Amino acid sequence: MEFDALAPRVQDVLRARVDRLGYLGEFFKCVGVQPDVLAPFMEMTEALKKALPDRLTETGALTVAKLFDNRYELHQHERLAKKLGFGEEWVAAVEQLSPQDAPCLSDAERAVQRFVVAIVERSGQGVSAEREALIDAIGPEQTIAVMFLVGRYITHAMIVNGLELAPPVPSIFEAGT
Repeated sequence: MEFDALAPRVQDVLRARVDRLGYLGEFFKCVGVQPDVLAPFMEMTEALKKALPDRLTETGALTVAKLFDNRYELHQHERLAKKLGFGEEWVAAVEQLSPQDAPCLSDAERAVQRFVVAIVERSGQGVSAEREALIDAIGPEQTIAVMFLVGRYITHAMIVNGLELAPPVPSIFEAGT
Protein backbone atom coordinates (compact mmCIF):
# COMPACT_ATOMS: atom_id res chain seq x y z
CA MET A 1 0.00 0.00 0.00
CA GLU A 2 1.12 3.53 -0.63
CA PHE A 3 0.53 6.35 1.85
CA ASP A 4 -2.58 7.69 0.06
CA ALA A 5 -4.20 4.23 0.23
CA LEU A 6 -3.78 3.94 4.02
CA ALA A 7 -6.79 4.49 6.27
CA PRO A 8 -7.12 8.15 7.35
CA ARG A 9 -6.36 7.32 11.01
CA VAL A 10 -3.14 5.57 9.97
CA GLN A 11 -2.20 8.47 7.70
CA ASP A 12 -2.66 10.83 10.65
CA VAL A 13 -0.43 8.70 12.90
CA LEU A 14 2.27 8.26 10.25
CA ARG A 15 2.26 11.66 8.50
CA ALA A 16 5.00 13.31 10.61
CA ARG A 17 7.22 10.21 10.30
CA VAL A 18 6.78 9.99 6.52
CA ASP A 19 7.42 13.71 6.15
CA ARG A 20 10.58 13.46 8.29
CA LEU A 21 11.96 10.38 6.53
CA GLY A 22 10.77 11.24 3.04
CA TYR A 23 9.34 7.77 2.41
CA LEU A 24 6.77 5.26 3.63
CA GLY A 25 8.67 2.20 4.85
CA GLU A 26 7.96 -1.27 3.55
CA PHE A 27 6.81 -2.28 7.04
CA PHE A 28 3.95 0.23 6.90
CA LYS A 29 3.15 -0.65 3.30
CA CYS A 30 2.65 -4.27 4.36
CA VAL A 31 0.91 -3.86 7.71
CA GLY A 32 -1.27 -0.98 6.55
CA VAL A 33 -3.86 -3.60 5.58
CA GLN A 34 -4.64 -3.81 9.33
CA PRO A 35 -5.36 -0.16 10.15
CA ASP A 36 -7.23 -0.91 13.38
CA VAL A 37 -4.12 -2.68 14.69
CA LEU A 38 -1.46 -0.45 13.13
CA ALA A 39 -2.85 2.86 14.40
CA PRO A 40 -2.83 1.86 18.10
CA PHE A 41 0.56 0.19 17.64
CA MET A 42 1.99 3.48 16.42
CA GLU A 43 0.13 5.43 19.09
CA MET A 44 1.79 3.14 21.65
CA THR A 45 5.15 3.89 20.02
CA GLU A 46 4.55 7.62 20.42
CA ALA A 47 3.35 7.19 24.01
CA LEU A 48 6.53 5.25 24.84
CA LYS A 49 8.63 8.12 23.49
CA LYS A 50 6.94 10.35 26.06
CA ALA A 51 7.26 7.79 28.87
CA LEU A 52 11.02 7.31 28.55
CA PRO A 53 14.03 9.52 27.90
CA ASP A 54 15.44 9.14 24.38
CA ARG A 55 18.61 7.37 25.54
CA LEU A 56 16.63 4.69 27.37
CA THR A 57 14.24 4.26 24.44
CA GLU A 58 17.15 3.86 22.03
CA THR A 59 18.95 1.48 24.39
CA GLY A 60 15.87 -0.73 24.46
CA ALA A 61 15.08 -0.46 20.75
CA LEU A 62 18.64 -1.19 19.62
CA THR A 63 18.98 -4.08 22.09
CA VAL A 64 15.79 -5.81 20.97
CA ALA A 65 16.62 -5.23 17.30
CA LYS A 66 20.07 -6.74 17.82
CA LEU A 67 18.76 -9.73 19.80
CA PHE A 68 16.18 -10.52 17.08
CA ASP A 69 18.47 -9.72 14.16
CA ASN A 70 15.95 -7.12 13.02
CA ARG A 71 18.28 -5.13 10.76
CA TYR A 72 15.30 -3.17 9.43
CA GLU A 73 14.77 -1.50 12.81
CA LEU A 74 18.41 -1.69 13.90
CA HIS A 75 19.69 0.45 11.05
CA GLN A 76 16.93 3.02 11.47
CA HIS A 77 17.57 3.31 15.21
CA GLU A 78 21.31 3.59 14.67
CA ARG A 79 20.60 6.62 12.49
CA LEU A 80 18.10 8.05 14.96
CA ALA A 81 20.52 7.68 17.87
CA LYS A 82 23.24 9.38 15.86
CA LYS A 83 20.81 12.17 14.87
CA LEU A 84 19.91 12.60 18.55
CA GLY A 85 23.61 13.19 19.23
CA PHE A 86 24.46 9.92 20.98
CA GLY A 87 27.37 9.18 18.63
CA GLU A 88 28.64 6.07 16.90
CA GLU A 89 30.67 4.97 19.94
CA TRP A 90 27.52 4.91 22.06
CA VAL A 91 25.56 3.00 19.38
CA ALA A 92 28.39 0.47 19.02
CA ALA A 93 28.51 0.01 22.80
CA VAL A 94 24.78 -0.75 22.93
CA GLU A 95 25.06 -3.17 20.02
CA GLN A 96 27.77 -5.16 21.79
CA LEU A 97 25.07 -6.38 24.21
CA SER A 98 27.65 -6.33 26.98
CA PRO A 99 26.61 -3.55 29.36
CA GLN A 100 29.23 -4.45 31.95
CA ASP A 101 31.92 -3.66 29.34
CA ALA A 102 30.36 -0.40 28.11
CA PRO A 103 31.74 2.54 30.11
CA CYS A 104 30.14 5.07 27.75
CA LEU A 105 26.68 3.88 28.83
CA SER A 106 25.13 5.42 31.93
CA ASP A 107 24.18 3.26 34.90
CA ALA A 108 20.52 3.58 33.87
CA GLU A 109 21.29 2.54 30.27
CA ARG A 110 23.26 -0.48 31.50
CA ALA A 111 20.36 -1.45 33.79
CA VAL A 112 17.91 -1.14 30.88
CA GLN A 113 20.07 -3.32 28.67
CA ARG A 114 20.61 -5.97 31.36
CA PHE A 115 16.86 -6.14 31.90
CA VAL A 116 16.00 -6.23 28.19
CA VAL A 117 18.50 -9.02 27.52
CA ALA A 118 17.24 -10.99 30.52
CA ILE A 119 13.54 -10.64 29.72
CA VAL A 120 14.09 -11.61 26.08
CA GLU A 121 16.48 -14.49 26.71
CA ARG A 122 14.32 -15.92 29.51
CA SER A 123 10.93 -15.18 27.91
CA GLY A 124 10.07 -12.95 30.87
CA GLN A 125 10.67 -15.71 33.43
CA GLY A 126 13.00 -15.31 36.39
CA VAL A 127 13.96 -11.69 35.81
CA SER A 128 13.18 -10.32 39.26
CA ALA A 129 16.81 -9.40 40.06
CA GLU A 130 17.17 -7.43 36.82
CA ARG A 131 13.71 -5.90 37.24
CA GLU A 132 14.42 -4.74 40.79
CA ALA A 133 17.79 -3.31 39.70
CA LEU A 134 16.00 -1.45 36.92
CA ILE A 135 13.39 -0.10 39.33
CA ASP A 136 16.23 1.11 41.56
CA ALA A 137 17.85 2.82 38.57
CA ILE A 138 14.85 4.44 36.85
CA GLY A 139 11.76 3.93 39.01
CA PRO A 140 8.69 1.74 38.64
CA GLU A 141 6.88 3.87 36.04
CA GLN A 142 9.77 3.88 33.60
CA THR A 143 10.44 0.17 34.28
CA ILE A 144 6.90 -0.66 33.14
CA ALA A 145 7.45 1.57 30.10
CA VAL A 146 10.60 -0.44 29.28
CA MET A 147 8.55 -3.64 29.51
CA PHE A 148 6.00 -2.25 27.04
CA LEU A 149 8.89 -1.06 24.84
CA VAL A 150 10.31 -4.58 24.71
CA GLY A 151 6.94 -5.96 23.63
CA ARG A 152 6.58 -3.29 20.97
CA TYR A 153 9.98 -3.99 19.42
CA ILE A 154 9.56 -7.77 19.62
CA THR A 155 6.28 -7.41 17.73
CA HIS A 156 8.01 -5.32 15.06
CA ALA A 157 10.85 -7.85 14.78
CA MET A 158 8.48 -10.79 14.37
CA ILE A 159 6.58 -9.03 11.58
CA VAL A 160 9.68 -7.77 9.76
CA ASN A 161 11.48 -11.10 10.05
CA GLY A 162 8.34 -13.03 9.09
CA LEU A 163 7.87 -10.87 6.00
CA GLU A 164 11.62 -10.99 5.24
CA LEU A 165 11.77 -7.23 4.80
CA ALA A 166 15.09 -5.71 3.84
CA PRO A 167 16.32 -2.69 5.79
CA PRO A 168 15.35 0.58 4.09
CA VAL A 169 18.71 2.14 4.99
CA PRO A 170 22.20 0.72 5.55
CA SER A 171 23.86 0.49 8.95
CA ILE A 172 25.84 3.52 10.04
CA PHE A 173 28.76 1.12 10.36
CA GLU A 174 28.70 0.01 6.70
CA ALA A 175 31.33 1.47 4.41
CA GLY A 176 30.23 4.61 2.62
CA THR A 177 27.48 5.62 5.07
